[in-house]
Amino acid sequence: MLDISKINVSYDGSRILKDVSLKLPDQGVVCLMGRNGVGKTTTLKSIMGLVKVTNGEIKLGGKNMTGLGTDYRARAGIGYVPQGRDIFSNLTVSENLQISLVTSGKKGDWTLEKIYTLFPVLKEMLGRKGGLLSGGQQQQLAIARALLTDPKVLLLDEPTEGIQPSIIDQIGDTLKKIKGEGKISILLVEQYLDFALDVADYFYIMDRGSVVANGEIKELTDTVVKQHLTV
Repeated sequence: MLDISKINVSYDGSRILKDVSLKLPDQGVVCLMGRNGVGKTTTLKSIMGLVKVTNGEIKLGGKNMTGLGTDYRARAGIGYVPQGRDIFSNLTVSENLQISLVTSGKKGDWTLEKIYTLFPVLKEMLGRKGGLLSGGQQQQLAIARALLTDPKVLLLDEPTEGIQPSIIDQIGDTLKKIKGEGKISILLVEQYLDFALDVADYFYIMDRGSVVANGEIKELTDTVVKQHLTV
């Protein structure tokens, strides 16, 4: 579904991504892991077109997205939930959701009723401003907004960061339900190891801007974790 081939990114003359390659299969969940500052978020931003790739290719369903605008990539089927969530804090939950429906202009599988089934708390808080929600509720709202664009690929940057354990479990269950439907591939940046082991099918580990290990999630052994992830 998503094929990243040897992409490079530089900021102010410093090379941040170095020949990064990864594949996101149809209806699979891939976890991109690594210590802080190794290029995980930059990789997601590159896929979304928020940072410029100096060379390499990003393909979605075989079509080259490299060089195309962020808006085009979103319409092509890439949904993105950034670190920090970026909901509209001064708008209500209902208004946040409606904006996604209006701006995407799509009538796909994802309806408000389906969203409320996955995230019942959002239905209870439709009139509440986004900025008044808890961190976990804001994360659910951010994921819901991305799903309403009817994506083929969903990018999630640190979905468990700063969230209470009960909501982490709910988000994990939601991602497994999405995977079970077999219509969306998911690429998530995640440092919470237990969460990754629970929801992911495959993993990639980055260090200093490069991919240094990858495989099926069952291959993420204690030895691999100690070598590449332990601080």
